[in-house]
Amino acid sequence: MHRSDPHSYFDATQPKARRLRLKLGVDFAAKRIDGEVVLEFGSAVAGPLDLDTKGLEIHSVQVPGHGPIAWALGEADAILGQRLRLEVPAGTLEVAISYATGPEAMALQWLDPQQTEGKVAPYLFSQCQQIHARSLVPCQDTPLARIAYQAEVTVPEGLTAVMSAGPTGDEATADGRHVFRFTMPQPIPPYLLALAVGRLESRDLSPRARVWAEPETVQSAAWEFAGVEDMILKAEGLFGPYPWDRYDMLVLPPSFPYGGMENPRMTFLTPTLLAGDRSLVDVVAHELAHSWTGNLVTNASMEHFWLNEGFTVWAERRILRILHGDDAAALGWAMGQKALEDSLARFKSEPHLTVLRMHLEGIDPDDAFSSIPYEKGARLVAALEREVGEDRFLRFIRDYMDAFRFTSITTEQFCAFVDAKLPGALEAINATAYLDQPGMPDTAPEFHSAQLDTLTALAESWADGGRPSAHQIASWKPAELQVYLQKLPRQLTQTDCAWLDEHFRLMGRGNYEILVEWLTLAASADYEPAFSRIREVLLRVGRMKYLRPLYGALGLHARTRALAREVFAAASPGYHGLSRRVVQSVLDSYPA
Repeated sequence: MHRSDPHSYFDATQPKARRLRLKLGVDFAAKRIDGEVVLEFGSAVAGPLDLDTKGLEIHSVQVPGHGPIAWALGEADAILGQRLRLEVPAGTLEVAISYATGPEAMALQWLDPQQTEGKVAPYLFSQCQQIHARSLVPCQDTPLARIAYQAEVTVPEGLTAVMSAGPTGDEATADGRHVFRFTMPQPIPPYLLALAVGRLESRDLSPRARVWAEPETVQSAAWEFAGVEDMILKAEGLFGPYPWDRYDMLVLPPSFPYGGMENPRMTFLTPTLLAGDRSLVDVVAHELAHSWTGNLVTNASMEHFWLNEGFTVWAERRILRILHGDDAAALGWAMGQKALEDSLARFKSEPHLTVLRMHLEGIDPDDAFSSIPYEKGARLVAALEREVGEDRFLRFIRDYMDAFRFTSITTEQFCAFVDAKLPGALEAINATAYLDQPGMPDTAPEFHSAQLDTLTALAESWADGGRPSAHQIASWKPAELQVYLQKLPRQLTQTDCAWLDEHFRLMGRGNYEILVEWLTLAASADYEPAFSRIREVLLRVGRMKYLRPLYGALGLHARTRALAREVFAAASPGYHGLSRRVVQSVLDSYPA
């Protein structure tokens, strides 16, 4: 037995499925998917075959043309779920499994009508990263086992299904339901399987880009993301032709736990990006960059997650630099620095989770999730770029994409490739300090601009009475205000909060990056005028990036702790399971 991924029962000595054929029946009343999956192999196979499952009810396993075959579920593991072992007869080309999802499937969130924008129909969406595809379908749930797939999804009439695949047709059924069909011809890691079902409409943004959302949201989403084709063109200029045919997006209900998920052909996005002024659309640059860094070339397991995210953060900021200039890129690095420092502080007692080449045997990758692989990883990539020069590094990136196209690799494979193409570069930047040592190297690159330096100096002068002028306040763009707020002292007085709110009109901001940064400062100061807005945000939004700091700040005072527990009790049923777990861990850290 050879398990290359500590988070999967995948055995590299066994056959690997080449493609999945899925039939999924979505049952909103039971909050269950009734499924059948056929695993196709590239040639005849035989012997034991281990698959990942979690919470699935297995009904039958058979080889078409042969009949039922022996199968057994192993003991349940809290992180891995249950191994499904099949005994495959000689000459097998495909295996069919009939199953149903369980009520606690982490990959699925079922929303009642009142939890949607339209409030007239239910909604379902999936989130398979980090290792939750196994709660949607029995599979070899590791990035090492990339698969193409085709799917047939049956939903109630009046609802629309979309997937991380190309649509190939749809039709009504005789029993009042609707079938949607999809094909994903390129091999993807299983965590990029994605499905959403709801009252959905779309708007075309370009011949190859479209945005989907509920009817109440779709027009504002189309306006917000109107510039996505320009982003695609700029990304292609850096990394080569877009490899996934289409770049469509889906704006989800606010309980979606992430800012975005880079599902190929159908990026999932939080509605908190709809600021009304296009000030947050650059988040799309990150998800778009994943089309190359993460989706085209993928980490072999979550122990090498930085290969996905570090490269993507670097790529995102290269795109922003082309679109908006050096100052905008420097502000992006400054915002990332704050997130990095927060994550390093969170894992102060678990330094092994601050290295890039992680060792996660027995550790749930969701518990290890943080900004560290994103921001520390991006700084390693930036250090390489500075060492060899921009032009040479961009040529290297193109070679890297070509060499590992549609494959999943380890840190060791990446380092070997760098040594071959950029000899001596890893040693020159002391890459080991990033990959294997906790914290940040002293030599990590820093990012400056006159604009950023001015904002930093002004924020650092707060304790000495420094305040921005009316002219500065009027001239700042949203990113500048966000950086300024991030660099203010973390413990302000209530008088300080009143000044900020009066001069910046923060309480009514539609930009959630600014709003949550402000509300976190206000909660830390026990600033009562902000309590109703804090309550409103926490009841509406399930994005983990916002929940962790807000609930954390509420833990600093007795009455804010009471507010946090009261709001969580009311909001918890509407949060995604990942978000509930994050918030519960924050509440558990409160003083008794």
